[in-house]
Amino acid sequence: MQRKAYVVGLAGLLAAMAALTGCTGSDDGDEPTDSKQGGSGTTAPPAEPGRYRTLPEPCDAVERGTLDALLPGLKQVTDREQREKAYAGAPTLTYDTDRKVGCRWSAESTSATDRLWVDFERVTSYENAVSDDSRASQLYATKEEGADLPVPVPSSPSATSTETPTEDESGASDESGEGAGGGADDGDAGSATPTDDPSATSGGTPSPSLTPADLQPRTLDDLGDEAFLDDALSASRQRTVTVVFRTSNVMVTIRYDEQPTSTTDVPSSEDMQDRVRELADQLDGALNE
Repeated sequence: MQRKAYVVGLAGLLAAMAALTGCTGSDDGDEPTDSKQGGSGTTAPPAEPGRYRTLPEPCDAVERGTLDALLPGLKQVTDREQREKAYAGAPTLTYDTDRKVGCRWSAESTSATDRLWVDFERVTSYENAVSDDSRASQLYATKEEGADLPVPVPSSPSATSTETPTEDESGASDESGEGAGGGADDGDAGSATPTDDPSATSGGTPSPSLTPADLQPRTLDDLGDEAFLDDALSASRQRTVTVVFRTSNVMVTIRYDEQPTSTTDVPSSEDMQDRVRELADQLDGALNE
């Protein structure tokens, strides 16, 4: 009887060990599956890096002929050494030239003092799920929102062409003459932007190819991936034209000021915008080479 009880007890022990071994084996078999499932959430491919890993030399980024157009006073500097120094520009103070660089120029002429700033910023995202381009686009959006661009104003011809006056209304319009139409145009121009001030002050006639909507601060569709232009005239008649654009993960900011010597002169918005746009196109083209 004792031997039989021993055998039964031994058989029970072996069965318990087999069951324990089976459970352990099951856990070992499931572990790779759990590991793969857990790894699937952490091994997602990181977002693609931005196109640019370096920045251009800012003081060499603007061609000499472009500087002449933006800063007419450069040619009027008589001292050769001072003139070359003015053309060379002054680097913007920065503590990380891999991330942000800039340069500024200034020149006085007989008619005005002009200043130019050009800044490059390379944006890097530190989040695996956010690409450098996406982060740069977020920062650009912040700059555009900060500029507080006005709602685009349609030109007067398109605004009035949808209405067809009756015969009586036509007669009333004819009796009022061009004064009534001129008053409507002046109202549109005044509400859009101060960019028509040069014509109003100097007595010149605005270009028929440009309307207030063409000159007001606005987004730009043909520059970089995203771009906007701002135009402001101060109480002292200093005009500042700013263009900000993004190409991949690099943002470029151009600021151009002109302060007339005469207290009655007003810088031309059209001329200054044309000069800045030309420079912006050059810088964008150089980045894409």
